[in-house]
Amino acid sequence: MKLKEEGRGKRGMGLSRFPVKGPMRKDKKEIKLPLADDFHLHLRDGKVTGSCLKQMKGIARAIIMPNLKPPVVNTKQALAYRERILSALPKGMDFTPLMTLYMTDKTSPEDIKEAKASGHVYAVKLYPKGVTTNSESGVTDIKNVYPVLKQMVAVGMPLLIHGEVYTPSVDFFDREKVFLEEVMKPLVKAHPKLKIVMEHITTKEAVSFVSSCGANVAATITPHHLLYNRNAIFNKGLCPHFFCLPILKREEHRKALVSAATSGNPKFFAGTDSAPHPKSKKESACGCAGCYVGFASIELYAETFAQQDALSKLEAFLCLHGAKFYGLTPHTKTAQKLVKKPWKVIGDEGEMSNLCLIITCQVPEIYELGDDIVVPLRAGGEIKWSLEAL
Repeated sequence: MKLKEEGRGKRGMGLSRFPVKGPMRKDKKEIKLPLADDFHLHLRDGKVTGSCLKQMKGIARAIIMPNLKPPVVNTKQALAYRERILSALPKGMDFTPLMTLYMTDKTSPEDIKEAKASGHVYAVKLYPKGVTTNSESGVTDIKNVYPVLKQMVAVGMPLLIHGEVYTPSVDFFDREKVFLEEVMKPLVKAHPKLKIVMEHITTKEAVSFVSSCGANVAATITPHHLLYNRNAIFNKGLCPHFFCLPILKREEHRKALVSAATSGNPKFFAGTDSAPHPKSKKESACGCAGCYVGFASIELYAETFAQQDALSKLEAFLCLHGAKFYGLTPHTKTAQKLVKKPWKVIGDEGEMSNLCLIITCQVPEIYELGDDIVVPLRAGGEIKWSLEAL
């Protein structure tokens, strides 16, 4: 199956970054940007990796999540995974995978030294055991890895945290809030110089906490947590393709995330948590957690920023804040254009009889996912911005 967006064109033609000057109104029709970064991306493995890369647009670098089966727990595995990603890149695609290690109770300071020395491992991911997809090998108690965290401080390696407790007695919608009190606050106090990214934050309490910390503590925010509250999961029935972890929260929390993302505060930057699962595993008696947004992450972020009259701050959120936190040089030489017009997606004639041959102003109902299919966020709906390379 081949799908292409009308007007997509070729990437990376070497144009300079467009300098955003002054406020941009809601009626702004066009904005030029450098290639962006995604500081939280799932590419899975095997044929699925190739599908995700083929559908992704406008992203030059991404922090790659290590929760494969088996997880990426050491530098040798991370470098091998990196090579598999690079070999799956579509011809001519300009993309750099920034690798991570999966922290376990057995991770050692020597593992951190080796990772840093490799030049290709940029962070270590901490999943509390059992909290989300493929987290069975995660950390059982944060204090078990305190010696490792000291080494991470020594070499300047960031810690990326899925910030939820996995305690049956804690209400599902309060898992992040409780994590802040039980884990994050003691952690920051014990390791005040450790660089930490609290990933895919979902609550006003997380916004407040990150804002109150020093420059070494930051957070990523997903496009779906900016656009939707928890009502989306239950709209006219159970909607599994809006189920993610951390779960969507109340409207007051969504508004707090929007305020943080569009504020210009460098502590907050883009991390899509694009998490593809086969349709059959989402639409099942025990559906997987994760929203697939990697096919249009920049366009989805643009909707939120446009709604807030904050398009002038989109470039910093996508391209500058995260790069600065990770010590990376922002991309400035290549450019792309966001245009305020609905999508027009065209499917090749004769391919996949269950997919409309011409889908006008709609997100496709499905995308290929290796030998399977995935349902994207807002399937069959409209995306108000289109991304075009220059």
